[in-house]
Amino acid sequence: MVIPGVAGFAIPASAQPPLRLTSQTFVERVATDINGHPRRIIATADRPMRGDQLIVILDWRNDGPAPLRNVAITRPVPNGSEPDLDDPVMQISVDGGAHWGRLEDLWLPTPLGGVRRAVPADVTHIRWPLAQAAPGQTGRLSYRLTLR
Repeated sequence: MVIPGVAGFAIPASAQPPLRLTSQTFVERVATDINGHPRRIIATADRPMRGDQLIVILDWRNDGPAPLRNVAITRPVPNGSEPDLDDPVMQISVDGGAHWGRLEDLWLPTPLGGVRRAVPADVTHIRWPLAQAAPGQTGRLSYRLTLR
């Protein structure tokens, strides 16, 4: 069994995944204050709308008794959204997680048998490799999505 949200780490189906993930999602909107200046507002993402910037915060913790090596935290990109790909550590997939890399290195087939360079709207999954996570170690990742 593969841990949901964690790639590259298999465990028995009856065992508790040692890498625990929790996430929070917020929406960032720009509003104009009383003086006409733009202000960023962060709120819970109860009702996100087209064009909204979502901020996703992932907290992870190795709850297992042993260090984890060469695992990756993987998240699907919701349909109708585009991730911000500025994080140099982030790897992306445009084919459901079969192949990984940076956007400029990924290509997709076209209906007429050719290929085209992938664009942000093609991203299906994002992941962050973790070289090692000691028992009890915690970490936090964050990324942005724009709703199309």
